[in-house]
Amino acid sequence: MHLQLSPEDAAFRDEMREFFTTKVPQETRDAVAERRELTKEQFVDTQRILNAHGLAVPNWPVEWGGRDWSPLRRHIWHEEMQRASVPQPLPFNASMIGPVIAAFASEEMKQRFLPATANLDIWWSQGFSEPDAGSDLASLRTTAVRDGDEFVVNGQKTWTTLGQFGDWIFTLVRTDPEARKQRGISMLLIDMTSPGLTVRPIELIDGGHEVNEVWFEDVRVPAENLVGELNAGWDYAKFLLGNERVGVAPVGGTKRVVAQAKEWARETGQLDDPLLASRIAELENDLLALELTALRVVAHSADGKPHPASSVLKLRGTELQQAASELVVDLAGAASLASGAGDGATDLPWWTRRATPVYLNLRKASIYGGSNEIQRQIIAKTILGL
Repeated sequence: MHLQLSPEDAAFRDEMREFFTTKVPQETRDAVAERRELTKEQFVDTQRILNAHGLAVPNWPVEWGGRDWSPLRRHIWHEEMQRASVPQPLPFNASMIGPVIAAFASEEMKQRFLPATANLDIWWSQGFSEPDAGSDLASLRTTAVRDGDEFVVNGQKTWTTLGQFGDWIFTLVRTDPEARKQRGISMLLIDMTSPGLTVRPIELIDGGHEVNEVWFEDVRVPAENLVGELNAGWDYAKFLLGNERVGVAPVGGTKRVVAQAKEWARETGQLDDPLLASRIAELENDLLALELTALRVVAHSADGKPHPASSVLKLRGTELQQAASELVVDLAGAASLASGAGDGATDLPWWTRRATPVYLNLRKASIYGGSNEIQRQIIAKTILGL
């Protein structure tokens, strides 16, 4: 099955394809294609290029830089961006806190933060998970106590992705310890240069530094940095996480990896193996099914609220992402043991040296955005009615 585009949508696809392949620096696109870590400057420069052309935050309200596109055109924009190996707009800005501020914050807060958020003048970090409150996020214990015109924040957040680059952090805090778990939570915007706020790196299994711990010790936050209403943070968090799960199924990026894997299999003479060819074909079919599901979810999301089936995208999308990384490791074979070797250390192809670190790094995909076990529970309750 193939999507049949109208002439207008086909022209839009060609426009996006030309833009992404000509306006974003080739060096940055090569880094994405080769699955290397990007620098902060590469993230920022790319998002500012997109924002200058109105392509950074198309899902936002039009008055704040969004585009009044159909769900199909939003899908084409996302697909062509991944196909061209263009870094996506920073999700913490574009898909998480930006839509929350646009939907729930005061006009003053919108004016203050949304333009800078779209242009990545502010790099946002996400302060949700805690050591004992990950999938059970409502058990969070970081507190914010009102003291005059300020909140005093104490506690710890963990797994803060790219927090080493952060300027501000949107943070779930407990503002009413007497209320039932979900009802006593608020959302604060906190300047990460505030006294008492400390970011500590966590080294990952692949040797990279992508996630962090963030500690709050009597951090004073102006009360005006409260998003929306006091103790309504759980509603905002659910809204945010729903948007995150829609974008967490990287269909285009995974399709690109499978296409690369097919070429590497051809170069190494492995594509003649019928079992391997069948494995690749199965992945391609599964990705097509996921792509159609993504279109259906976006098309049936109402009033900016994601469809419950966004959990299906998160679950299946990460499974296929991991399956593609495992395929590349198997293609590399013994050469995958040379993980992390520099270009001058071996004459092995670059992709064999990146295979194992990428495979190991993507084990996290089962957890972030809400663990896959939690997504199965959501699917069972909200979709299957079990």
